[in-house]
Amino acid sequence: MANHALATLETALRARMLDHTLTSALPVLESQDESAVVPTDVAALDACLRNGVPRGQVSELAGPRSSGRTTVLLQLIAAATRRGELAALVDTFDRLDVPSAAAAGVDLERLLWVRGQAISKTDAAIDSRWTPGGAGVAGARSVEPVGHLERTIDRALKALNLVLQAGGFGVVALDLADVPGAALKRIPYTTWLRMQRIVEGRDTACVLLVPEPLARSAGGLTLSLTGRTAWTGAGQSRRISGADMQVRVVSPRRRAGGDVAIAARAAIGC
Repeated sequence: MANHALATLETALRARMLDHTLTSALPVLESQDESAVVPTDVAALDACLRNGVPRGQVSELAGPRSSGRTTVLLQLIAAATRRGELAALVDTFDRLDVPSAAAAGVDLERLLWVRGQAISKTDAAIDSRWTPGGAGVAGARSVEPVGHLERTIDRALKALNLVLQAGGFGVVALDLADVPGAALKRIPYTTWLRMQRIVEGRDTACVLLVPEPLARSAGGLTLSLTGRTAWTGAGQSRRISGADMQVRVVSPRRRAGGDVAIAARAAIGC
């Protein structure tokens, strides 16, 4: 019975059924104290977000490849480092392009870059015994992953856990954008509940970079992006030159929902 109840609860959480129920009776906030958010410094987006991404919550930037999700993340990190805050990026597959980050205005001396293992972009088979998200987390159960992909994802989740526990960061981001969909679906929703408990009440905004909405907390935001990122150059010299994107903002607590169109060329200094 206990196992069945736990399975039912996890299913409900994953389907976001409880998210609306638990927050529907909370007061709607028309604005947000500047100290409670991390601004992106993109005027149109911050206006829609009611000043920025909330601290002490797990939020997510979701969208397909070249939708502008990485551009928005770099803007968020750049804005934080310009204010003198520290930021951290757990780069699961070592995808960060440092020159693009610098061009976006990121103060690299204030960025902790946790580099994962670079692997090919593939929908590799996932070991059926694998329970991701448990590595290094107290009370979690996991099977030692046997594949390279599984080990890489587990290390990224463990790194996120350690960085959040360390504290002192304005923004902590986890890049899951290139993780195969089959692997993302295997990550228990309780993984993100544990992350939320760590950041709750802190000045840290935890942000997930994902291909589709996955795991925001009750007070977090989902920014669903569509659009096009512009590039210049080729091969290793290929750099982001700008982006035109449409952002759909979803919030269960704050009247921040809506659409905003952004032409981000000027915003990223290109």
